[in-house]
Formats: sequence, C-alpha cells, structure tokens
Amino acid sequence: MTVPDLSADARLAAQLAVEAGRILLDVRASGQFEGKALGKEGDRRANAFLCEALRHERPEDGLLSEEEKDNPARLARERVWIVDPVDGTREYGEARSDWAVHVGLAIKGVATLGAVALPGLDGGVVLRSDQPLPLADAAAVPRLVVSRTRPAKEAVAVADAIGGELVDMGSAGAKAMAVVRGEAEIYLHSGGQYEWDNCAPVAVAQAHGLHCSRIDGSPLTYNNADTYLPDLLICRPEWAERVLEEVRKLG
Repeated sequence: MTVPDLSADARLAAQLAVEAGRILLDVRASGQFEGKALGKEGDRRANAFLCEALRHERPEDGLLSEEEKDNPARLARERVWIVDPVDGTREYGEARSDWAVHVGLAIKGVATLGAVALPGLDGGVVLRSDQPLPLADAAAVPRLVVSRTRPAKEAVAVADAIGGELVDMGSAGAKAMAVVRGEAEIYLHSGGQYEWDNCAPVAVAQAHGLHCSRIDGSPLTYNNADTYLPDLLICRPEWAERVLEEVRKLG
C-alpha cells in the first residue's frame, strides 16, 4: 500500500474544495434552478465531482460524504476522507455568502488536514490546514457566531456570562472560518452535527492555532460507526478555559 504524503493530501483537499465551489457557482449562475431545487442540484453535482475525484486520486482510502450512502468499509481504513459538498444548502439556495465546501482527511480518527472553501465571498476564499495564517487581534468584546435560526442555548448563556456579542451566521463551515478569519472569537454549537459538518473546519482551525473540542472539553473523533456529533467548540485559545468553565456551570 502506497501512502501519499500529507502535503500532497493537503494540496488535493484545497484543489477539490475550490473546484467544487466553482461547480456550485456555475450551477447557480445557470439560472435553471432556484431555492430548494438549486440546493439539491448543487449538492448532487458537487458531490459527484468530489467523490469521483477522491476515488480516483486516493483509491485506497475510505470516504464519507453527507450526500452518499455510507459504506461501512471505511471503518477498517486508517485514512478516511470526510466531505460536505455544500455545507449550508439553505444559504446556497438563497444566494447568500455564508455557505462552504468541506474536504477533510481523518487519520486514525483525528481530523488531520483539510480545506474549507467559501465560494460565495468576493473572489472566493479557501482556508487550508497546510497554509495557516496569523490570527488577527481579538475584539475587545468577544463575538460568538451562532445559527441564524436556532442559536444554541449554551452559546446564549456563555455570551451573557462573559459579556459577549452574538453574531448570526449560516453554515457550520462559515461560522468556524469566521473564527479563523478573525471575524469572531468563539463558535459554540450544541444542536447536533455530523462528522462532515466539522471535520475539515476542525482540521483548518487547529492548524491556525485555535482550540477545538466537544463542549465538555473532550476530543473530537472521526470515522465512527455513528457519524453524529452532538456538540462542538472552536475558539481562540485564550477563551477556551473560560468558555468550558461556563458550560460546566450550566450542567
């Protein structure tokens, strides 16, 4: 078995995330679809591209995608690609900018590397685990990114406790990358996600020096038989201990 080097894996992740983003923008620009139909078609085309490319480029690796039937054979693989072709389908369908494409690689259950593309931003943006950027200065008042429609009760309580400000945003990837990009300090989510929602964002966030864990402080693990992940914390390291303490107080 030939194992690719991680630098090649990271370049592949970024290349595929960017190209999937282009496909999604082209689908939207075609004018043939709108609303839910646009989200469905975008998901289908981006997923087909990503899965075909990964099976061709890394045939010995496992694969888990939100848009494909799960293949339990991945559980026997040490290296598993975990992808979300459109993270934030609603935002993509509404022609908003806060949606993302996730391409992550978990090795032995750890989110090891990845890329998150934000194609809806001007010029398109891709954040990569192999090209970390210096963190911007933190805001004087901590900003917590939360769901547009259902902010986590823990996030609301923590914001009240630390004098923070809630910032509504769409997809999980967009929220995680807001912390990476210096647009927020904390992303605390407790409403339930799946491995594809945060594997690539966690890999990118960790590479940028951010704290990533469950909201009880335990580690995030990937390539599990049950892909459900109940909660997530991504934040600047200087806020991690305080946020975890406030969550513990909530019981």
